[in-house]
Amino acid sequence: MINISSLRIGNNKIRCPKCSHTRKNKSDPCLSVTLESDNSYVWHCHHCGYSGGYSPNHHKRNYYPYTDKKVYQVPKNIDLGKKKNDKYEKFFNDRKISKITLDYFNITFTQMSFGNTKKDTAIFPYYYKEKIVNQKFRSIDKEFRQTKDSQRTLFNIDSLSKEENKKEPLIIVEGELDVLTLYECGYRKVVSLPDGAPKEAKYLPDDARFEALKLHAEDLAKEKNIIIATDNDEAGKALALELAHRFGKDRCSSVDWGSMTLIGDVTCKDASDALTYGAIDTVKLFIEKAKPYPVDGLYKANDYINQVIDLYEGKEDRPLTTGYKVLDTVYRLMTGTFTVVTGIPNHGKSNFLDQILINASKLHKWKFAIFSPEHSTPRHLTRLAEKYLELPFTEGASRKMNETELLQAMKYLNQNFFFLESRDERPTIKWILEKARVTVIREGIQGIVIDPYNEIDVNDRGTKREDEHIKDIISACKRFARTHNVSVWIIAHPAKMQRGNDGTYPVPSMYDISGSAHWHNMADIGLCVHRNFEDNETILYVKKIREQGLYGEIGECLFTYDVGTRSYREKITEEIKQEIDTRNAWWIN
Repeated sequence: MINISSLRIGNNKIRCPKCSHTRKNKSDPCLSVTLESDNSYVWHCHHCGYSGGYSPNHHKRNYYPYTDKKVYQVPKNIDLGKKKNDKYEKFFNDRKISKITLDYFNITFTQMSFGNTKKDTAIFPYYYKEKIVNQKFRSIDKEFRQTKDSQRTLFNIDSLSKEENKKEPLIIVEGELDVLTLYECGYRKVVSLPDGAPKEAKYLPDDARFEALKLHAEDLAKEKNIIIATDNDEAGKALALELAHRFGKDRCSSVDWGSMTLIGDVTCKDASDALTYGAIDTVKLFIEKAKPYPVDGLYKANDYINQVIDLYEGKEDRPLTTGYKVLDTVYRLMTGTFTVVTGIPNHGKSNFLDQILINASKLHKWKFAIFSPEHSTPRHLTRLAEKYLELPFTEGASRKMNETELLQAMKYLNQNFFFLESRDERPTIKWILEKARVTVIREGIQGIVIDPYNEIDVNDRGTKREDEHIKDIISACKRFARTHNVSVWIIAHPAKMQRGNDGTYPVPSMYDISGSAHWHNMADIGLCVHRNFEDNETILYVKKIREQGLYGEIGECLFTYDVGTRSYREKITEEIKQEIDTRNAWWIN
């Protein structure tokens, strides 16, 4: 158990009792511990994954069990392969792969059963930190197998850490053979995924095919120049889209292997084809001609032809339900958008947005990164748990969630919500978005929340006026949303408002937000949460929709608020029911 006697209330960083004694840097404070005033605490080790929580109010038991890092199977009999195989010797000779390259990657050969047939098989060892963590087996007729339950890493991932490769672009290809091909052509910083390409781009956060990206997310996030050189077929193009989504199109270029005709009118499918039917100079020409994804600059109509065709065929991203029928008539969820949420303090801005996040997570399997320094993360988790379970966290008018239900909620939140915190400094917008970028790569998140704007450090403002700095922040958030195709919400408080003669506050407009009119002018979506305490009603006002008719329109929606579960329910009258039918013309199913 963790000794909390020397810890302060709030966030702490200490040595991990599970792994620190085994590490080279034994003094590294890799364990984060958040201590509450009642001496309950939660912990997580950023090195070994040791995590959990404890509360003295739960009979001195863990109120959710700690979890150790997943145990992976290490390949056995790694020396079973031989250096020579007649069939594969011809195979690699035909593809102009030299013995020097095969020896560098320690490629060996064996006989392996695929079904009831023994076949000549090449063994591709996967190294991570110079240790073999996985083996991939390829039969001569292109059947594949891997070490069961092995750690999913990238083939040739150690090339990123070599000093001589630091300034080189990172090239991502589809398979191990393509890595060998590009190495043969002089490219050292080349990696491939262990599980090949998907049939189509689905952008699913839990796609096991991209598990290797999670392991290396922080290292991959440092790469500023990424060349995606996947196969020139539908699966390869789908993989390219998935990778560009996770890394951000602003960092990526794409190789079109089908852009040139080689000897005998051959069109290339991949790097191996380019070397087989061309030469090393041919492969280099393809790499040099890699085109940046259209993010900035001047473009022709043909640069967008595929996107236009997707729109025509209805393949574009579509707005999604919020989980509320009435609200869907004025506001729906849309990736790639930047939303500003405002409202008078204590009227429920954060609480209502949390409800939308929980709904989106349940209905659409969306995952979120949250920067919310105003709230204690453990307390924030209790509020999310209440909305997830629709049960109170504490005793009240209705029964509170039991421990089993709490554990169920914590398991769910652990998989779908990620919190951005800096224990050492007040983060800048650059810091927040960089951490969010890592989370996009690692977890495949669809949404980011910044709550509130005024907790962002302004030290990077320099001599700029406040309105100019706000413009820069909004621009950065919008670029991030579009580049990574995620939704970004930011909560911004209005300037101090005066009560009316009846003692109530007026509903703020987007122009009432403190600091700048840019909040209204630059937002894709503007929302205002306003509470009528006397009638226990919350009204969500949609103040701005850039694409009216696509993902919303100017309007409002009425909710009742359950204090016990901190959740919202639509207040639907007969008049509203009739209005739903008339306003749902823009609804996209």
